[in-house]
Amino acid sequence: MAFTEIKAAARKAAFLRRKQAFELAGPGQSGHLAEVLAGYRGVPLAGYMPIRTEINPLAVMAEAAAHGPVGVPVIQGEALPLEFSRWEPDCALREGPFGAKVPLVDDFFDPEIVIVPLVAFDLSGGRLGYGGGFYDRTLERLRARRATLAIGFAFDAQEAENLPLEATDQPLDLVVTESRIIEFGT
Repeated sequence: MAFTEIKAAARKAAFLRRKQAFELAGPGQSGHLAEVLAGYRGVPLAGYMPIRTEINPLAVMAEAAAHGPVGVPVIQGEALPLEFSRWEPDCALREGPFGAKVPLVDDFFDPEIVIVPLVAFDLSGGRLGYGGGFYDRTLERLRARRATLAIGFAFDAQEAENLPLEATDQPLDLVVTESRIIEFGT
């Protein structure tokens, strides 16, 4: 089986696990994420507007917005890094690519912490995304400028072994799920 087929199969299996976890999820999914971010009040942060069956970070983003800038990703084009536009609870939004809402007015900034959505993660900080490479390019660019903390946010069920990773895949610094915080060595 070719590497691209292996990656597609891993992604398909992970999407199924995530869908099942999403359907069974109860309240309080972001409690551990709030715990992690409490130590970073006021630090420029990027979250994301959840789509499909992604775990929802909006409550934590709203709390963080009371202390400092919070942004959401805005796709600039194929094969380009993401930009992050300032977001606040109840701000005016417009449709962005892939069904994710983005702020009506772009106010871009560079976050120092990025909450990263994902399809699957492993216990060494590996992340399987949607396949566009947006977060990999973005984290590479941000990390070239300054230390940038990448926090994968996922359901426990999204954990996988032997993810088909490539040299360009940017590692996560930690993963936060509905039940735990997993830190990786630096």
